This record gives sequence, C-alpha cells and structure tokens, in this order.
Amino acid sequence: MSERGSTRMVAWLACAAVGVFAHDAPAMAQSAGSAELDPTAPLEPLPDLGVEWPDMNAPDAQEPIATPVTPVATEEQPVAIDVGEERRYEVVIDGVSGHSEEQALFRAFDDQSALRKGRGKAANAAQIDRRSRADVDLLSELLRSRGYYDAVVEPRIETAANGLTIILSAEPGRQYVFQSVALPGLEAAGQEASLRKAFGVQAGDPVIAQDVIDAGTALQVALGEEGFAMAEVGDQQVEINHQTHTASLVLPVTPGPLAHFGRISVSGRPPFSARHVATLARFDPGDPFRRSEVNDLRRALIATGLVASADVRLSPSADRQTVNVDVHLEPAPMRTVAGELGYGTGEGLRAEASWQHRNFINPEGALTVRGVAGTREQLAAVELRRSNFRRRDQVIDVQALASKTDYDAYRARTIKIGASVERQSNIIWRKKWNYSLGTDLILTDERGVFDDPTNKETRTFKIAALPAMLRYDGSNDLLDPTEGFRLGGTISPEISFRGGSFTYARAQIDASAYNPVGSRTVLAGRVRVGTIIGAESSEIAPSRRFYSGGGGSVRGYGYQRLGPRDASGDPIGGRGLAEFALEARVRINAFGGNFGIVPFLDGGTLTSDIVPKVGKWQFGAGIGARYYSSFGPIRVDVGTPLNPRSGDAPIAVVVSLGQAF
Repeated sequence: MSERGSTRMVAWLACAAVGVFAHDAPAMAQSAGSAELDPTAPLEPLPDLGVEWPDMNAPDAQEPIATPVTPVATEEQPVAIDVGEERRYEVVIDGVSGHSEEQALFRAFDDQSALRKGRGKAANAAQIDRRSRADVDLLSELLRSRGYYDAVVEPRIETAANGLTIILSAEPGRQYVFQSVALPGLEAAGQEASLRKAFGVQAGDPVIAQDVIDAGTALQVALGEEGFAMAEVGDQQVEINHQTHTASLVLPVTPGPLAHFGRISVSGRPPFSARHVATLARFDPGDPFRRSEVNDLRRALIATGLVASADVRLSPSADRQTVNVDVHLEPAPMRTVAGELGYGTGEGLRAEASWQHRNFINPEGALTVRGVAGTREQLAAVELRRSNFRRRDQVIDVQALASKTDYDAYRARTIKIGASVERQSNIIWRKKWNYSLGTDLILTDERGVFDDPTNKETRTFKIAALPAMLRYDGSNDLLDPTEGFRLGGTISPEISFRGGSFTYARAQIDASAYNPVGSRTVLAGRVRVGTIIGAESSEIAPSRRFYSGGGGSVRGYGYQRLGPRDASGDPIGGRGLAEFALEARVRINAFGGNFGIVPFLDGGTLTSDIVPKVGKWQFGAGIGARYYSSFGPIRVDVGTPLNPRSGDAPIAVVVSLGQAF
C-alpha cells in the first residue's frame, strides 16, 4: 500500500468501520452456530471520498491531486492508519469573480458555510469532506437562486505552508432571464400600470429569487397604499426552460374591494384609552385605507415609552369595504431613573440625576424630578410634560426650578416657573419644522458687573419673558448628522422690573451644514449670530446677556471667557455675538469603526454693542476624539486658543454626549 493510499484511508475510517459489519452480515448469518469467520479473508473495496486528499510528504504535494485513489487492504499489504491526523485550512471560491452578484453571493455563503464556521480550527479528513460536500450544495443552490441553473461546483484540496486550502471551483454558466412575467388578477385593481411598476420584476430581468420575493412584498405594500386592505398576493409559479435559458413567472393577485378605515378599539392592558389611540392615529373613521398609516400608528404607540408591545390587527366588515383597527397593548415599565456626567474647562464637573414617571397623569403626562450637583452649578427642578396633547406631536410643558450658579462672569440664585407648547423632533420622527412658544417668570439675585467695571455688586431682578423658537432641520440624523443642514432662530421679548420696568429683546440665529467627503469623513460647519436690543448691557441681568467660549461655543477657550472683561479679568457678557466652527469628522477603521478623530477650528467675537465687531475675533483650534456608541457619539475635545488674552488657559477640555453641533 502506498503512503498516498494510507493517507486516504484516514478519511473514511469512521464510515469504513460501519461498512465492514454491513458487508459481513450475510456471511455471519449463514455460518451462525457452525463455521467461524476467516480472519484472513480480504475486505470488499470501501467507498471513496468525494474530495481528493493530498499526500503531505509527496514531492508534488503543492499540486492538486486529480485522480482519486481507492485504497484496498489485503493480507500481503496491510494499511497503516493515523486516526489523529488533523489540519487547519482556508476556503477559497473560484470562478465567480467579476460577476455582478459576487459580493451578495459571498456574503450569503459566509453566513451559511460549514467550512467557514470551522475555519482556523484543525479538522480531520472526514470532517473536511463532510463540510466540503455541504458547501458544494450550498454554493450550487446560491448560484441557482441568482439564475445560474446550469452551474457546476467541484471541490479540491491544495496543500500550503500553513495547512490546507479548500477550493470550491464554480462554473456558473449562463444566467437565465425571465421570458414573461404575468400578474393575473391585477387588472381588477384598476391601476394595473402603476402597480405593475411597483412590482419591479419585468421580462428580460435576471431570474433572481430574492428580487421576486422583494417585488411581491413591494406589490403587497403598494396595494395597501391604494386602499386594498384585504389584497392577497398568491404563491409564485416559476417554470424554467433549460433549452432557451429562460423562465416564466406567474404571480396571481386578488386585490379585493377598496376599503376605508372604521373604528379603533383597544384591548389588553392599555396604559391609555382608545380615544388617545385615535389621537395618535393619522387617520379618522371614513378615511381611505392606507397600510402605511397602520404601520405609523404602531410606531407611534411604541414611541410613547408607555407600551411594551403593540399588536395592531385589521378586522374587515362583512362586505370588506370597512376595516376596523383592533389594538392590543401591553404596558411598559412606567418609571425611569437616569444619570449624566460631564466635564468642561470653566464649567467644572457636572452630575445630573433624574426620576421620571411617564404616565403620572393619564395619558402621557410625565412627571420628572431632577437634580444637578456640580462644582459651578446646583439645581433642583420639577417638570410635568404632557405629550400628544389634544393632537399628535404637540407637547405641553410646565416646570419649576431653583438653581445656584457660580461662574467667573456672575453668581446667581434663581427661581423660575415656565410653561410652553412645543412641536419637536425625536429619534423616530424627525420633523423638518419644529417650534416652541412659552412664557417664563424669573426671580433672581445676581452678583456681577453693572455700571462700574471695577466693582461687582448684587442686584435683584424680576423678569417676564416670552421665548419663541422656530427651526428647520434638513439633516439626516438627530445626534450624529452626516449630510444636510439646519437653520433655526429664537427671540425672547422680556420685561425687567427693577426700580420701574424696561423692555428689551434677545434674538439669535443658528445655522449648521454637513457634507460627506468619501465614506468615512464628514465636513461640518456652524454659524451663530445674536443681538440684544432695547437696553444697555449694564441694565440687563448678567444671566440674560450673551456669552461665548467653551465646549458648545468657541473651543480652546474656557467657559464664557470671550468678550468684554472687568478689571479682575472676569467676563461680563455682551449684546453683540458672532461665532463660527469648522471641523472634519473622520472615522477610523480600527476597533470596528466605532472611533473617530475630529480636528476643528473655531472663532468668535462678543461686544457690548448690538452689532459684533469683526476686528475682535478670537480663534481656537484643537482635536477631538469620538466613540460612536449605540445611543450616540461620546466626544472628548481638546483645544487651545490661537490668539489668547491674559488669563486664558493654554488648554481647554470638554467631555459630553453628542457632536458639538
């Protein structure tokens, strides 16, 4: 027996043991109780493997072995079997490079391949053979699913310095195409042309199974959007013609009657009534049926945070022209405890904790109690926020707070009561237009600079404000935008009572834009302009003035460090503000692409006049690090002032959640 035959014997040892008893069973039955077995009788030839197994020691071991060798044990030449021989291997697919389906086919193969699952681990001949056979069938099936019905796949093994290479050689052959595509019954919908276009697969297209499945789903959705609530798309019927390399597709369609929405009912353990569910729905009874509006209602219910599961079912009437909506709800936990920790040069450490009951007042009346403990700020606040108040996406917010702040610019002891009506974006529904309109009543004792820049004093202010905000969001993400732009403005007319009264108005405009450059880099820019008209800076409470500098402003400078200063070098705020920021957000390939670096350049100017002075710009530059977590980017920015003034630190650091803008 040759060494090559001895090696091949290892591959089928396990199967051979079973085969010996199977072949000898008749002889044993005939001689039971009389004749004994002849131990020198030769074995019948044993079955061979389908994958050629190379001789590791042969001079031509680097070449693939083309001719199978079937070892046979005889009395004169017994076979030596090494049961424990195992080898590591790599897998290569050959013959499909350059095809349009290459990447999709490789991904599908990697997900299901038996060889891929065992790659990098040592395996014996029987294991490799079994996996190879399974993967030959898998690759053949994947090629057929992409229209290559004449595909032939053959396995072979080649030796390499670090183990074995399993090669699956494929000859895809010619890709079949659809000769005809029929959708019988679709004409009953009355909009055959548009619905057929929604189906997507046409005569002449390649016979790709997933495309047909996706087209059927798209047709079902399109029928639902046209009001056919009970439409049925039947089973696909595909006939293959191997002579012409074509196929015919028949997909029966039963549109059913046009339908309208009926009543909404609620079951299960709902956290609110059917009336509130109707408020969340974007349809009323009698409106034409739209499948997308049913899906939207399901998402809206989950978005409340009060629902753990929402099962929305359609219940047609007897004539199938009215569709009632039955909603089964199970509640989610109502209470949440949250925390936040941050640091900024000039702002110091800041820790915030909150407790929330999301359905304190039914429906969707969330009560939040929060507190802030920091080196520069302490706060206690209570907030009642009623979501979807009387209409979808409308929020009523009422809050009261008491705070103590101690910044270089001013010290304040403040009590504030405020209320607002809002329409704002969230993670699920990002609205293009957002607005808020509110009122604030403020009582505050503040120590800062007023008439005399060499002297700090404490004054009490009583302020009534009517803040309003309007913003357009054309970006593609709430926390980490990569394209589009945002434009927003705020205005707050205010009355200040102190030895009489006077009025003034604070106005601010913010704009930002995001432009992708390649697959891993985003160029981002921001501009801010603000002004206060109607009063001098010395008349306005220090906390109501504009400030510049810090992590959300001009990085590289300490918090509120830009602009006019008093005799001690502390900032005093101003009325005319202008800022810009430019940065490149670059994701790096290491660590799964979850990290990035952000070089940036910021600039700003702040004056006591109502118009910013262009000649007094201050600039900061630096670099940031980003970790892109599942809930948003975590940022660390380190900057330095490019034209510092006396008292400016050489380095400023900011740590927070979300991009800078």
